[in-house]
Amino acid sequence: MRAEIIAVGTELLMGQIVNTNAQYLAKGLADIGVGVYFQTVVGDNVSRIKESLHIAKGRADLIICTGGLGPTQDDLTKDVLGEVLGQKLVIHEPSMNTMTEMFQRRGIPMVESNARQALMLEQSDPLPNDTGLAVGVAVMHEGTHYILLPGPPKEMKPMFDRYAKPWIESKLDHVQPLYSIMLKFAGIGESALEHALIDLIEAQTDPTIAPYAKEGEVAIRLTTRASSPDEAMTRLRPLEAEIRGRLDEHIYAAEDITLEQQVLRMLAESGQKLAVAESCTGGLLSDLLTAVPGSSQSFLGGVICYSSTLKHKLLGVPMEMLEGPGAPGAVSEETAAELARNTLRLLEADVAVSITGVAGPGESEGKPVGLVYVGLAHRNGQAFAVKLQLSGNRETIKLRAAKSALYHLWKTIKS
Repeated sequence: MRAEIIAVGTELLMGQIVNTNAQYLAKGLADIGVGVYFQTVVGDNVSRIKESLHIAKGRADLIICTGGLGPTQDDLTKDVLGEVLGQKLVIHEPSMNTMTEMFQRRGIPMVESNARQALMLEQSDPLPNDTGLAVGVAVMHEGTHYILLPGPPKEMKPMFDRYAKPWIESKLDHVQPLYSIMLKFAGIGESALEHALIDLIEAQTDPTIAPYAKEGEVAIRLTTRASSPDEAMTRLRPLEAEIRGRLDEHIYAAEDITLEQQVLRMLAESGQKLAVAESCTGGLLSDLLTAVPGSSQSFLGGVICYSSTLKHKLLGVPMEMLEGPGAPGAVSEETAAELARNTLRLLEADVAVSITGVAGPGESEGKPVGLVYVGLAHRNGQAFAVKLQLSGNRETIKLRAAKSALYHLWKTIKS
């Protein structure tokens, strides 16, 4: 079954809200073996919604629309679908009763326009709304399946999970579900990753290999259709093993989690405490770590030592290392290692990481933009530093430096 998602709402086109519904629906459909081939966003306009439905009908077996089911004049989705399919709109009495009782309990008069939310197509199956007022619609017409869902995610998600998904499954003819393994990589770029796996990518049939990239991390999803999880794993595991054999030093997880989540998990499992010292990243590494719930179990905190004065006064880096003739400078291997070593000692941590570098836009100490050193220290080993030469603008360099620090921290904890 081929599916298309149509998100209705001018606010989406204007960038006022983000279309998270499409992502949620696409994943939910994939779980039951339905592939989403197209996603469309259309404004609150009768002719454009109608055109989108006609286009979708020519290329999809299942069309799911979100939005436009509310009480106002620009909530047009049911009206337009009714016109396209030649079906009248009728009141769904249970929804109408629920709505009437709710207004009575609150002591608020129900205006006439609210009744629009209880409308459904005369030949459709109603999809109850457990968290809102607008009833959903599921209908099959001339071989095409249509589902209308509300736009607010708090209403859309439970309606889809509880009612729309079972309705779709009842229409499927023995379609095998999709099973996937997600491999997460760090310390390697998308191009280098593809080069290492190009023979597998070019020869792929089943399972399929799909790469995904975002700043500082890359992921590969291995996917197959199977009648059971055991059958799926029989196909997926050999391919996973082959990829691990080539790139194991970069695979930090076999699930869809961030690098900072994995680092904190490993620290928690081993009972270790982390502290950081940040110069050019200005606290970004700490922000990534503390964005993870429960990070306080393993993350002690850190110091933003942007100036040489603070590097010296707070973390004990000798001034002769930071400034003066022949000094390595604030941006150097020596300073990065010293920052990590002293942070470990002063904050009484088990592992410490430091970042010092040139984020730009201009040079510093005569050193180029993008030159960054990551220092690492562990209570059971010697402090050391890793040199990076990063590219991009100031924000990009800061993020890449923080992610690189997490990668080398992961390697240190792992070893």
